[in-house]
Amino acid sequence: MPSGRGPCGSRPPDIERRALRIYSFNPLRSLGIPGARYLKPEQMYALGPVLRAADWVLFPDYWQVDALVYGLKCRIFPSIATYHIGHDKIGMTRAFWAVCPDAVPVTRIARSGPVAREEILDTFEFPFVAKDIRSAGGAGVFRIESVADWTAYEREREVFYVQEYLPIHRDLRVVVIGDRIAAAYWRESAEGAFHTNVARGGRVSDAPVPAAARDLVLEVAGALSIDHAGFDVAEVDGRFYIFELNPFFGHRGLVERGIRPGVLIHDHLLRITPETGGPDMPEDLARAG
Repeated sequence: MPSGRGPCGSRPPDIERRALRIYSFNPLRSLGIPGARYLKPEQMYALGPVLRAADWVLFPDYWQVDALVYGLKCRIFPSIATYHIGHDKIGMTRAFWAVCPDAVPVTRIARSGPVAREEILDTFEFPFVAKDIRSAGGAGVFRIESVADWTAYEREREVFYVQEYLPIHRDLRVVVIGDRIAAAYWRESAEGAFHTNVARGGRVSDAPVPAAARDLVLEVAGALSIDHAGFDVAEVDGRFYIFELNPFFGHRGLVERGIRPGVLIHDHLLRITPETGGPDMPEDLARAG
């Protein structure tokens, strides 16, 4: 739990209660955020003046982000960095190389072709890991154990994304909301399974989480301006590696611990919102939303 926070994601006493003009394009991810009003994504252009006057616009779809930030000058949550860096594993890995190169597993990114194919087979010993560049929940992640496995992967991809295989049976999910860690827990793979993801049969463990892993994630999140993500971290011989981050992580691991993401998001927004005024949504537009 973040320092200074009460049980179950309750609000600490130092957070002043005040009304924020908050509009959200995702009602499920905005549960528990006081006063958040839901808008349909297709309403974005019709409600431009309302969105300009908002304190925050939450959880837009990726296609909306540039128009909201650069066109309508909105403050969005998650941050635009979270959207851009979390969009695919290629940009994400390159960002990690820039700020924490020693915490990234050996990774090769290359456009598909016979030269890249042979370079990868020359570089990586079996087994290794190959991934789709856009996937979540453990989907699109493959343990490559033979040339036949590699051939099945590479013939269907325009871009190769390959990482060394780390001999682990568990990994860490470290969830960042705002500038704090909301939760950190181990995920253990099922017997004989490769994936640790809860969505693919992984089991959440209450084993202690090393402070060094939490510190690493906070340092990387701060360096990259990531304010809403689940980081996947592995430990090998006391060394921590960041595989990837997911901006739209599942809430199951948090809910099971009595943590309410909406409360944490609202507390974060209260802390960082400048004291500015502006009109609220007109009643006719509120009804339309």
